[in-house]
Amino acid sequence: MTDSALFQPIEWAGKTLQNKMVLAPMTRGRAGNENIPNKIMGDQYVQRADAGLIISEATSISPEGVGWVNAPGIYTDEMVEGWRSIINRVHNAGGKIVLQLWHTGRASHSDFHNGELPFSASAIKIEGDEIHTPKGKKPYEVPRAMTADDIQRTVEDFKKAAINAKAAGFDGIEVHAANGYLINQFLDSRSNQRDDAYGGSLENRYRFLSEVMDAVLSVWPAQDVGVRLSPNGVFNDMGADDYRETFTYVAQQLNKLKVGYLHVMDGLAFGFHERGEPMTLAEFRALFDGLIIGNCGYTKEEAEKRISDGDGDMIAFGRPWITNPDLPTRFKHDYPLTPFDDPSTWYGGDEEGYTDYETYEESSGKEAMSSLT
Repeated sequence: MTDSALFQPIEWAGKTLQNKMVLAPMTRGRAGNENIPNKIMGDQYVQRADAGLIISEATSISPEGVGWVNAPGIYTDEMVEGWRSIINRVHNAGGKIVLQLWHTGRASHSDFHNGELPFSASAIKIEGDEIHTPKGKKPYEVPRAMTADDIQRTVEDFKKAAINAKAAGFDGIEVHAANGYLINQFLDSRSNQRDDAYGGSLENRYRFLSEVMDAVLSVWPAQDVGVRLSPNGVFNDMGADDYRETFTYVAQQLNKLKVGYLHVMDGLAFGFHERGEPMTLAEFRALFDGLIIGNCGYTKEEAEKRISDGDGDMIAFGRPWITNPDLPTRFKHDYPLTPFDDPSTWYGGDEEGYTDYETYEESSGKEAMSSLT
């Protein structure tokens, strides 16, 4: 269906994106012990530079924000240089890429922080899961509640990360306020039990994100900034009964800031808290005037429907793009997909399960050659 809206260009922040398919941010753990972006990461992004927009894997804004083994950062000169090398290659391949700014908060462990506990909105631990640390898999710990100084310092870390992202040459930034990481921990009324100006009311629980947005918008034009939300998500022990009220308010506030896009995990493939009916893209369309990106578990057909219905402007794809580096081509021509149901080699390691997947042209070429021999 070459005439599908999914494959038509779209304007964003004064840039023409070649299609409406977004490479979703996926943490893959290839940055090594020093958390410095490297060549193999660049190889992976270049292979997928035919995306309309690439959203980078989640990238730590500071040492305090680290909570995933071998994930990249953006807080040293070496990290900026590593990303700059990747971005130059992506741009030379015709792609556009934004950096996702990440702080894990309580979704971390003291093993990442020289024995110091991670912090969060409140001293409430993640239940029902364990974390992979540099010293193996362990239970989550009870975090310490952030002080006013912690909050001020972390907001400044977001600003520094935004400055570094601009220095590296990214086309924009995305503030990660989803999936149970630090900003989400402030928004959620179960993980945020504060009794100060950052807890209680909707306005107070939004305050931390508001201050982060003020910080990054002092560096980047609003049109170049996106925010990721997961209103339906249960990952990292999220989900409160007032989720619809919370995320309606958050979307309204972000709309006032005129940010360039809202990246909404409306799909349920990442887990659903089941505290009511899922929030939909259509709900956010009524609240937000900018670009809306839908995400999580979409098929090609579902993506086309969201766009044709006018609920979403672009759709992000994750798992199928891991094993199909030429996913837009496969979708456009209805080529079969390489299965994406075995994640055993996706995280950590080297090329295997990362940059060694073939395009349809490569695999069909091999089949043709073998039929001749």
